Amino acid sequence: MSNTSELACTYAALILHDDGIEITAEKIAKLVKAANVNVESYWPSLFAKLCQKKNIDDLIMNVGASGDAAAPVATNVPAAAQAVPAAEETKKKKVYIFIVCLRTQLQLLNTNLTI
Repeated sequence: MSNTSELACTYAALILHDDGIEITAEKIAKLVKAANVNVESYWPSLFAKLCQKKNIDDLIMNVGASGDAAAPVATNVPAAAQAVPAAEETKKKKVYIFIVCLRTQLQLLNTNLTI
């Protein structure tokens, strides 16, 4: 049950973040309840506290990245400056795809639990 609770709260927090809504325990619980997923009462507050302390965009973009890796040094400044807008656009597309996948997973989670 805890894996389901963790996933449901994670998806709810990411949906709130994607919609630009403040992430609170009440809102996470409301989304989880709307998806007909039962979670222990402490999970929404744990996730809300985590989301208040961490930058969600950084968490999404650094999944699997080592915290010790040094940033690469740009040797050709004009080329690097041109690459920044393209990199930002790619990052936005990846985040959008990630959020769409999370919403789908939450729907599937809901479907699997109600069968």
